[in-house]
Amino acid sequence: MTLSSILTVSLILFSVIDIIGSLPVIINMKKEGVDINPLIATSTAAAIMLAFLFGGSAILGLFGIEVASFALAGSLIIFFIGLEMTLGIRLFRTTHDDGGSGSIVPIAFPLLAGAGTLTTIISLKTEYDTYSILVGILLNLGFIYVILRSTDWISKKMSPQVTSTLRKVFGIVLIAIAIQMVREYV
Repeated sequence: MTLSSILTVSLILFSVIDIIGSLPVIINMKKEGVDINPLIATSTAAAIMLAFLFGGSAILGLFGIEVASFALAGSLIIFFIGLEMTLGIRLFRTTHDDGGSGSIVPIAFPLLAGAGTLTTIISLKTEYDTYSILVGILLNLGFIYVILRSTDWISKKMSPQVTSTLRKVFGIVLIAIAIQMVREYV
């Protein structure tokens, strides 16, 4: 566990989780009357991510899937998420009920701890130690909690242009990560 590996893991997860890019979705849900409890959303996402960190390989083993194969499949998901973010297109669809709580679905899963995040966690285990990944997850969860707590304030301060620019920048980063993952496993 080095500071460099923690920083790298944290930034990769930050790009994949994309809480900043998800802000427009979260703000829109709140405007539609969906209740979002930051503690419940963050705790649920934490449980999912940690379960996959410590048991993801065993789960894959049950299905006879190698981690490298899962990482390649995950790189495709990460690539398509990056395309969505960069090009402003929707390849993956999420739905939610109007009103009620959106803390668990769709915020915790699939927005925060979705397929891209879970695939990335498994992929990171092939290159980084568990403690670096754990610290990276915890740092991201702390940031997620702060962002979810501050959504109302952020919605008043952040212009749509800034949100759009950040989303595109992180989309390009994800595409580059996906290409690097493919190069490593092919």
